[in-house]
Order: sequence, then structure tokens, then C-alpha cells
Amino acid sequence: MGYNYISDLKEFINSSVVNFLAVDTARNRLEAAGFVRLREEDSWAEIEPGGRYFVIKNDSAIFAFVVGDNAPEAGFRIITAHSDSPGFRIKPNAEIYCSDGTVKLNTEVYGGPILYTWFDRPLSIAGRVILSGPDPMRPITRLVKFERPLLTIPHLAIHFNRTVNDGIKLSKQKDMLPVIGRVEYKGDEKGLLTRLVAEELGVEESRILDFDLSLYDTSKATIEGLNGEYISSGRLDDLSMMHAALTALLESDNMNMTRVIAIFDNEETGSGTKQGAASPILHNILRRINNSIGGTEEDYFRAIANSFMVSADNAHGIHPNYPEKQDPTNHPFLGGGPVIKINANCKYMTDADSAAVFRTICQNAGVPFQYFVNHSDVAGGSTLGNILTSQIDLRGVDMGAALWAMHSVRETASVADHEYIIRAFIEFFNC
Repeated sequence: MGYNYISDLKEFINSSVVNFLAVDTARNRLEAAGFVRLREEDSWAEIEPGGRYFVIKNDSAIFAFVVGDNAPEAGFRIITAHSDSPGFRIKPNAEIYCSDGTVKLNTEVYGGPILYTWFDRPLSIAGRVILSGPDPMRPITRLVKFERPLLTIPHLAIHFNRTVNDGIKLSKQKDMLPVIGRVEYKGDEKGLLTRLVAEELGVEESRILDFDLSLYDTSKATIEGLNGEYISSGRLDDLSMMHAALTALLESDNMNMTRVIAIFDNEETGSGTKQGAASPILHNILRRINNSIGGTEEDYFRAIANSFMVSADNAHGIHPNYPEKQDPTNHPFLGGGPVIKINANCKYMTDADSAAVFRTICQNAGVPFQYFVNHSDVAGGSTLGNILTSQIDLRGVDMGAALWAMHSVRETASVADHEYIIRAFIEFFNC
């Protein structure tokens, strides 16, 4: 291995506290490696075999590719992942003032977080801020990340709820509002958050038109376990797969076919946005690559028939306290290698053909592999893979790393698994 993948993963996750910053972190790495940014509104006529390019959609999805020397007919090797994670988004007019001067922020739950894991933690704010500019149709975008802890969601003391350890139903509107501080009432408290953001960015408050701001846990990723075998962090689902895909693209060197990574947004809310997997964005990018290098429509269809996609989204590792939640014979464990995900009702795109392909890739890379199938009494969710096949008829496999506490504010994964997956992804791109 060229460097310490786990140290790099920690750095990547610590920088990527929300979807916009995850894409910005990837953009910086791609540009440092010589990738050229393409914009959807511009001509792509200068694309050529051997070229390295990337596209950003809505500041929160990113697509990078290296055009193969035998493109388009050699096909595409594609790895997909997503940039978003469950959490809390700040609503407009967010300030809620209490009688004692305490200020809360009004938030909306994004996706499906484990709510109670967010209590009593050092939280802060990050995201995208939209500023006025000379062109009303093209406002200016700035990213913001408050490094210092600004907020907490305080839990109600056990003395006021003696049955709290027996389980309670949480209200997303009442129980989960973060406290930002206490102010003396002076009649101008409205707009506290906007003023705070303006000061952080060094811009006039009047220039702020809107924002997409979210909460994040300021605690850093850590290595844990008797032998340092676990990594614990927020957003492992799905930034660990985003990091693995990006690393494999940068470290692979097969110039035969076109290598692609597609990092979508809004997977946690159904992918139904212009930057989500249910949109035609990947289809459009692949078509434009084909057209820009002189491929015909027939060439494109042949390229798709020669292509393969790895849908990389994490899996549920068997929990040592709840083994009964897993399938009796297909229960992946942390450290057992990449997990091939299978579902009889086609919630995953994996079938016997694509599972065999990925299994062989793992074997050729010298890494173990394992399978995940839902317990038959437990419904499973869909992934990027089967959503994308409604847009493009690709062969492909759904896979991921085994996790504990998926959708918690902090999840746990295996150090070895991440290294295994990067090796498998490099082998996939190079085969």
C-alpha cells in the first residue's frame, strides 16, 4: 500500500463534515492529481483519451473519470457512493428565544438518524451559503464550517423522567432542538444566525440570500479496540466508501476502459433530486463522454453492454449483543472483508452473475469477502444500485463494509475492511 489508508480516511472524514464539504474535499484531491473540472453548461469537445476530468452537481455531488484509450467500446468501470449522511438541517428563521435568554435553533431531521445519539454532544454548523452577486441567476456560493463547538442538544435529566431508561418516544420538533447560547434581550435578536455566518465569512449580512446549513458532531474520528482494529466516526456511511472509491481512482492505472466514480447526494432521502441517483445525471455524463470522443449512439450502447458498476454503500455487521437480528447463515462481521449484498426482491442490484464477478475481483486482489442477506422477517432498504439501473441497464453489484450502529452520530467499522475494499476497488479498475 502506498500510504496509510486509515490515517487518510480519518483526515478525509474530519474534513467532510457535511455533503458540501465532502465534495469540496474530493475536488481538492482531484485537482491536486491533475483532474480538470468540466461544467455542464460548457462544451466538452476537448475531452480526449487519457484525459482526467470531474463534474460537480449542485455543490454536493461529484463525478470523476479517466477516459480510456479504447473508449468508448471498451466500456465503463463505475463505482458509486453518496456524500450525505443522516442528521439535522437548520430551518430558515431558526432562532427560538426562551424566557431566560437561552436561544435554540429550529431544525428539521434529514434522513433517518438515531436521534438519541445526538444528545449532549459538542455540535457545530457547516454547509453552503448563497450570496448576492452581479447576476441574479448565478448567485455566489461560499462554504462555511464553524470549527468550534457552538451547540448542544441537552437531554432531560433522569430526575424529571425516571423511566427514561425504559425507552421514550422522542419528538423531533420538541426534544431535538439544539441550544446555541444565551443572549441579553436588546430587541435585535432576530437574525442571530445570519449575523454569525456573515462574521465567519467576512461578508456583509445583507449579501446573504439563503443557506443550506446542517449540524455536525465536532468529535474527531478515532481508532479503537484492543489492537486498534476499529475506526469510530460520524458519517462512515457513506464517506468511507466515497474515500475508497476516490483513492482507487487515483491509484489505479488501467487505461483500457474509462474509469468512473459517481458520488451522489440525497441517498438518505430517496435520491429524488437533480444531484441524486434517480436523476439522469450519470446517464448524461456517460453519453457526453461517448459523444465528445466521437462515439456514435451504437458505440454508446456497446460501451454500456461492456460496463460494470459497483454500488458501494455500507452493510450491517452482526451485532455482538443482537445476533438474532441477522440472517442465520449470511451475517457479515467487522473485519471479514467486503460485503456482497443480496436481496430476493431486487432491493439490491446484485445477482449471481455480478456477485461472481465481484467475488473473483476480491480473490484476485487477495482479500476476503462475505455476504449480507436480510433476515426474512426484516424489510431492507434500496440502494444506489437498483435506482441507477432504472436509468442505465448496467451489470453491477451492491456491496459495502460491515458497520455497527449505522445512522448513529458515530458509527464503527473495521480498519482491515477499509484497506481490503480499497485493494478490491483498485483491482476492479485495473482488471
